[in-house]
Amino acid sequence: MRASAQGLLPQRFASARCRICIMLHLLQSATPVQTVEQATEPVTAGDIVAALRRRGMRITPQRQAIVAEVMRTRGHISPAETARRVQSQMPGVNPSTVYRTLAMLESAGILAHAHLEQGAEYHRAGEEGHVHLVCARCASEEDLSVQEARSLARLIGRHHGFRPDLTHFAISGFCRSCQEFLDS
Repeated sequence: MRASAQGLLPQRFASARCRICIMLHLLQSATPVQTVEQATEPVTAGDIVAALRRRGMRITPQRQAIVAEVMRTRGHISPAETARRVQSQMPGVNPSTVYRTLAMLESAGILAHAHLEQGAEYHRAGEEGHVHLVCARCASEEDLSVQEARSLARLIGRHHGFRPDLTHFAISGFCRSCQEFLDS
């Protein structure tokens, strides 16, 4: 079985829409997923916690709260913001517990990370197909589409013979508004 570019999924699942569901299914069973349809059910925090336990990972109440917060969060998942939200419900949770839990979720294939101007942020593994454009002046952020990122990757490949992994990537520069301000 050949691995995909990210090394997380068998090649036959490389273009699946919901990689979280596939990864959860792979975590739950020792046997590979037979079809994508088997792994497209909604995933809850409880599903992820149960799958992690089946894999022998220790799940504390703090980790359960962190997983629940991650599943509630839409878009980018900031470790500092996640810590703040979890601490508002569970005051004793240490930020290092949040960072370690996010890293555990990444190693399990549930999350992926990107390095942005303000530091590392996480996102669900199925949402990783974009490149961040971050304004160095105002910190606004846009994403390149998957098609634009592929075009960029092809250009780099043609000119340098290098195949970039743009799933963990941010380009800093100046947004349109800041360019106008700087040019005036």
